[in-house]
Amino acid sequence: MSNPVPDRYFLGLISGTSADGIDAALVRFAGDAPHARPALAFGRTYPWDPALRTRLVELGQRAAMLTLDEVGELDVRIGRAFAQAAQSAIEASGVASGGIEAIGSHGQTLRHRAHGELPFTLQLGDPSTIAERCGVRVVADFRRRDVAAGGHGAPLVPAFHAATLHSPDEDRAVLNLGGIANFTLLPANGAVRGFDTGPANGLMDAWCLRHAGTPYDAGGAFAAQGRVDDALLVRLMDEPWFALPPPKSTGRDQFHLGWVESKLRGDESPADVQATLLALSVRTIADALRAAQPRTQRVIACGGGVHNAVLMAVLADALPGVAVESSAAHGLDPDFAEAMAFAWLARETLAGRPGNLPAVTGAAGPRALGAVYPA
Repeated sequence: MSNPVPDRYFLGLISGTSADGIDAALVRFAGDAPHARPALAFGRTYPWDPALRTRLVELGQRAAMLTLDEVGELDVRIGRAFAQAAQSAIEASGVASGGIEAIGSHGQTLRHRAHGELPFTLQLGDPSTIAERCGVRVVADFRRRDVAAGGHGAPLVPAFHAATLHSPDEDRAVLNLGGIANFTLLPANGAVRGFDTGPANGLMDAWCLRHAGTPYDAGGAFAAQGRVDDALLVRLMDEPWFALPPPKSTGRDQFHLGWVESKLRGDESPADVQATLLALSVRTIADALRAAQPRTQRVIACGGGVHNAVLMAVLADALPGVAVESSAAHGLDPDFAEAMAFAWLARETLAGRPGNLPAVTGAAGPRALGAVYPA
């Protein structure tokens, strides 16, 4: 009789473009086979310190100048916050830290400029601080190797989607509805592709915070109070980035409140703007899917936007004949799919396997991603 394959645990950490909290996902794998199906052993979102979150949102909404000292201090502050989230998750999970192979930490994106003559991407959250405080080795800095190889450094999650959600029976698309929306295209036969489509929740969250005083539009209630301003929607859709071909990526440094305000006439009602921002997300998502994979039969959605009932309903209406559903229907918690992906990426790095898909990011070839920080 063969011995059972031992479970291996990896912890994934990420704070996305919305900076609405640090997601921690403890993921269990049966062995180290490349396509071993992951299981979420524990997941929780830990809130940012309010002052630190305000600073992160501020930095994402406008091109602020930072001194080197401020960047260094922010790196450590974010690293400590990530370490605290990891420690809390480990304690609450009941799994001993010694039983965790590694922490895969995405960090908090400060800038993403993966185009031009000198492309770069910068995520803060000092991995050495996390390793020191948690006593667990850390894999971090996943994006820069892909950028160095000529890629966009994003999206990286499609490799995880391909390993867990592909079906040989239908063309699928996995839609992440975070601050930015991005697709993983999973044809029944053919190469996996992926790219950002533009804003998902990020603009709506920022507008809602300013005009309704809440950090996000719960259930889409604020948007439901307004009507789509067709003229404003045309001005928003006129952004040249939307017409760029994949692979492409973007972030809060491009789509922020200043960008929205530059398109306003000044007499719009806040609720109408919210409804129009929701329509912008849906229109750009639907247009991108029709152009890139017109025979899609199923859209599997994850990320915080899954909980916006209005967004999901409008999206389903915009994609007639396509099943639009939560990743929960496929055993993947929509709130922790990205954090699970970075646990998976840490596992791939330690196994010496590539974590990028060149057809998705545009890199010159497959690359093992990230750097390892010993415990």
